[in-house]
Amino acid sequence: MIITEEIPKANLRLTETCPECKSNNLVHDYDTGETICADCGLVLFEQMIDKGPEWRAFTVQEKASRSRVGSPSTYSVHDKGLSTTISQIDRDAYGRKLSIATRLQMWRLRKWQIRSRVHSSIDRNLTQAMSELDRLTSKTNVSPALQERAALIYRKALDKGLVRGRSINAIVAAALYAACRGNGTPRTLREITEASLVDKKDVSRCYRLLLQELDVHTQVADSLAYVSKIAEKNDVSGKVQGEAIAILREAKLRRFAAGKDPMGLAAAALYIACLQNNEGMTQKDIAEAAGVTEVTIRNRYKALMRQLNLELPGKRPAHSVLCPVAS
Repeated sequence: MIITEEIPKANLRLTETCPECKSNNLVHDYDTGETICADCGLVLFEQMIDKGPEWRAFTVQEKASRSRVGSPSTYSVHDKGLSTTISQIDRDAYGRKLSIATRLQMWRLRKWQIRSRVHSSIDRNLTQAMSELDRLTSKTNVSPALQERAALIYRKALDKGLVRGRSINAIVAAALYAACRGNGTPRTLREITEASLVDKKDVSRCYRLLLQELDVHTQVADSLAYVSKIAEKNDVSGKVQGEAIAILREAKLRRFAAGKDPMGLAAAALYIACLQNNEGMTQKDIAEAAGVTEVTIRNRYKALMRQLNLELPGKRPAHSVLCPVAS
């Protein structure tokens, strides 16, 4: 018969011998959460906490690959998240107050630890740049993966000396725009400059500098990625978005989209799709959502209607001046 003895909780974790037979042969059953004496069968503890990992490993290599300590390193923090901090609480691990001498020593160590984190000019530069990058990514709703990529681009520019003599905020905005272009994320230069409060000319100049000096690969802006972005601001239905995407694909097939602003082209295709489905969207509404002028939408609208021979309800189809595409 197994007997359970009540042991005070304060001495429960410090118990190393059985209080019944004074035996040190204790068995910890992690499946049931019990600590049992192997000699007399006394259950010392019924709710043992397993402090081990939540994963299982069957080989040494598997255990080494799954083990982890602390948070992973990140480029979006100036010290990559590897620095330590000294707490402001003047208590030891047992919750007892520190003595006056130890408390003064901790204050001095805390002061020099804070100074050592931003000791060099590069650390101070990275501190300001990474805080600005964190503000930009939160304001433009950019994913953490793109934030890491932008931080890596900025660190490369800093190592190559491209930041010297230039605005830190402009280089950060250019690095974020380069990361968005490289990943195909629909973020325009105007949106990033409005969020960064830096002149658009400075950001574009720094962006061209990053492309020339660093090994940064960017993709050509695709007008298809901007359709849903414009449509969400005007609550356009999914059917209209699909027809606008079909118009843009036809325009790319006929080589009409080459050299055109992707945002203006997407806005014009969405406006045509709204007219074809009798959705009450004006050129002004779409122009404000796309960040372009109404003149741009009218010019792209007329060109798409003429080149693709599109038809609107109640109107005759426009005459096409292009030769048919060879199969």
